[in-house]
Amino acid sequence: MILVIVRTLILYLTTLIALRIMGKKQIAQLQPYELVVIIMIAELAAIPMQNTNIPLINGIIPIFILIASEITLSYISLKSIRGRGIICGKPSIIIKNSEIMEDELRRLRYNINDLLEQLRLKNVNNISDVAYAILETSGQLSIILKSPNRPLQPRDMDIFPPPELMPISLIIDGQVIKENLEQLDLGLDWLKMELEKDGIQDFKAILFACLDSQGKFFYQIKS
Repeated sequence: MILVIVRTLILYLTTLIALRIMGKKQIAQLQPYELVVIIMIAELAAIPMQNTNIPLINGIIPIFILIASEITLSYISLKSIRGRGIICGKPSIIIKNSEIMEDELRRLRYNINDLLEQLRLKNVNNISDVAYAILETSGQLSIILKSPNRPLQPRDMDIFPPPELMPISLIIDGQVIKENLEQLDLGLDWLKMELEKDGIQDFKAILFACLDSQGKFFYQIKS
């Protein structure tokens, strides 16, 4: 039993390291070759866990060979446009000027029900509002609306709001993020003063606090 536990932990850590090397991506953002690598890694890790007669190294070495292959393909797709086209494919226009490209749908084996579902998920109800719909290499659908149907922007009304800042977390679940305070050239004294304005004496009473995109201090107390 102890042997099984140790093998499982080693394979788990190996798989975790391998996936971290691949980088941070959501499943929906994975290219087909990346998804294949993940599936194969999972299978290679499972085999030595199920059969203790198989040496661990027989599962670990193929995992890192797959990771090396994935890194190589990623580098090729990064440096070579032609290589990226071969490895990842190319985006496909499936709606052009409100007209569904039937031949492209057939080639992609992408049916109209799937197309309508993706449009609804993008809050687009009418195909007549769409200038272009592009099926990306990851399988996600990008929508470009016709000019009259695009959301109203401040610049359309000659309004130029101040630029937004990146929100920065200062307290998470009662823990002060000191490096973020240092990045803002602020200290614990400033943070205490902001909270004391509302009678709060203890950082641990705060669920979340940040400087928002307008540079304003925001916080929420734990329930």
